[in-house]
Amino acid sequence: MSPSTTDPRTLAAKLIPEEDLAPPSVEAVPALPSFASRMHEFERAFRTPYSELPHEVQDALVLRRLRQLVGTVRLNPAWRERLRDCGEPMTYEDWQAIPLADKDAQRDLYMEGRPGLVVPLDRGGFEVVASGGTSGGAPLEIVYALRELHDTYRVAGRFLGAYQLGRYLPDGEGPKWLCTTLADYQMWSSGTMVGGVLQHVPGVNYIGAGPVTAGVLEHMFSYPGPKALMGISAGIAILSDLGQGLKREARESFRVALYGSGVLAHRKRAELKAVYPNLTILSYFAATQAETIGLQLEETSPCLTAVPGLHLVEIVDDKGRWVGEGEEGELVVTRLHAHEAPLLRLKLGDRMIRRPRLDGPGPRAERFEFAGRTGDVLHIADSQYSAARAYAAVREDLRLVTPVDLDEVAHEVQFVNQREERSITLLAAVDDVAALTYATEAALGPYGAHHVFVNALPRSLSLFNQGEANAASIEKTGYRFHLRFVPRSSPEIERTSVGKVPLVRDRG
Repeated sequence: MSPSTTDPRTLAAKLIPEEDLAPPSVEAVPALPSFASRMHEFERAFRTPYSELPHEVQDALVLRRLRQLVGTVRLNPAWRERLRDCGEPMTYEDWQAIPLADKDAQRDLYMEGRPGLVVPLDRGGFEVVASGGTSGGAPLEIVYALRELHDTYRVAGRFLGAYQLGRYLPDGEGPKWLCTTLADYQMWSSGTMVGGVLQHVPGVNYIGAGPVTAGVLEHMFSYPGPKALMGISAGIAILSDLGQGLKREARESFRVALYGSGVLAHRKRAELKAVYPNLTILSYFAATQAETIGLQLEETSPCLTAVPGLHLVEIVDDKGRWVGEGEEGELVVTRLHAHEAPLLRLKLGDRMIRRPRLDGPGPRAERFEFAGRTGDVLHIADSQYSAARAYAAVREDLRLVTPVDLDEVAHEVQFVNQREERSITLLAAVDDVAALTYATEAALGPYGAHHVFVNALPRSLSLFNQGEANAASIEKTGYRFHLRFVPRSSPEIERTSVGKVPLVRDRG
C-alpha cells in the first residue's frame, strides 16, 4: 500500500478491528496487540516516523485507540459505573464527555484493593509506581503493565533523543552521556519512570547517579564526550555550586540541563551558564502518571511539546472541554499504552496555556506552556489570583520604581498567605538581605510594597476574570501585602520532603 493511497481511518480500522474495540473478556485483554505495534504499522505504511506524520493521520489512530480504551475499561464494574452515561467516542468532541478523574479517583481506583484494574494483579507482569504526593501530602500509587511501560520508554526515548537532545549532543565528539540525579532507589516517578525513558535514548550512555556531591560530579564529568543531565529543578540549580572546582574541559562538556518540577528561576539559569559556558537549559515535564508529558525543544520558547502517540494531552476548562489556543486550562492526560490498567482523563494538578500545534518540518505535535500548579492561587476574599502572574506583575512594577529585579537576585520565591490575619508576604531568598532591603525601602518607603501589590494584582486575573477586581476593591478586602528578603536556604521558605519549593503556602 503506497503512502499516497493509504487512508488513515481505513488503516486504523484494520489495525484495531471491531472485535478488538470491545474485548469479550478480561482474559482477552493481555492478548491485544500493543498500541506501540500499531504505531509502527502506521510508520511502515506511510514510510515516515510516527512523530512526523500529519496530524490527521495521527488523529485517525488515536481516536480508534480511544474507542478501544473505553471498550476495554467497560469490562471493569467500577469503570462501567463511571461511564454509564457516556457513549462511544467517535470524535474528540465525544471524548470530551468522558468524566475527568482527579487524584482522589486515582487513589480510589488504584490503591488498596485496586478496583480500577481491568486485568487483576494476580496475573503478574505489573509494576507499581508510587509518589509521595508532594502537592497534597498524601501518597499515590499507580499500576502499569510492564510490557506497555517499556513500550512507552522506547517511544519517549526516541523522541527525546531525536528532537530535544540531538542538536546539542553531536556525533564526532566522543561518547555521549545522559545522566540523572533522580534517586533510583525510591518508588518515585523520578527513579522508576523518567530513568526508564533516559535509558532508552538511542546512541547515548546512561548514568543513574542519584543525588551527587561535588566529587561525584567531578568524576562523572571527567568522562570524555558531551553530556546532558536531568534532575528536579533544585537538583539542577545546585550544579552551579557543585561545578565550581571543575576543570575547564569538564565544564565545557556539559551541554544540556533538563529540569523537572515546574520552573527554574532566572537567577539560577544565569549562575549555571556562568559556570558551564556551552549549556542549554530545557524543561522536561513529567509526573508519576506520565513519564514524559512535555519536552521543551528550544531554549528561546517556553512551549512544551507532547510526544506523539504517547499520551492524549488535553488542556480543559472547568467542564472538561478543550480550551482554545492561547487560553489557559487544566492539564489532563490519558495514557494511550494501557490495556490492563487504564486511567482515563486524569487531572494532574497543573495549569497550562494551549499553544498552536507543531506542524513540521520535523515533529507534528501538540504544544502547551506551563502556567503553574492548580494550587498556585492567591485567595483574597472572593477572588482568586494566579500566583505566577502575580509574581510577574509585582516584579515588573518593582523594576519601574526600585533598582531591584527579583528574577536577577532571588534564588527562590514563595507567597505566604496568612488568611486569618489577611496578610500576604512574598518571600525572596537572596544573598545580601540587608542591601536589598535597604534598596527597596529607600525607593518605596515603609508601605510602598503594599501599594505595588495592590496595583499589580488585578493584572494577575485570568482573561475571563479581568474586571472582577481593581486596586480599590483589593484595598477594601483589608489585606496587607509585604515583600521580605530572607537568606538563601532560609527555613522560612517551606520545602517539600524532596526539596521542591511550592509557589504558594496558605497558613490558616
